[in-house]
Amino acid sequence: MPTVQASVFKAKCLSLMDEVARTGEVVTITKNGKPIAELRAHRPPRAKSLIGLHKGIVKITGDIITPIGTDLWEALK
Repeated sequence: MPTVQASVFKAKCLSLMDEVARTGEVVTITKNGKPIAELRAHRPPRAKSLIGLHKGIVKITGDIITPIGTDLWEALK
């Protein structure tokens, strides 16, 4: 993990941001030799639940409730 002084970060902020976005590597920013911040690539938030995860992607066609054939179901006999 590369370390950059705050004064260097201030001068090269945009180029460091581009490098982090390209490589995904975390850059630690220090002030007086002590780490004060980390610059890392943005990741979209993960889904908290699987319910609704494929909303708008999956399309249901036909009847999904009624069994296909009653001869296949032992419980219906």
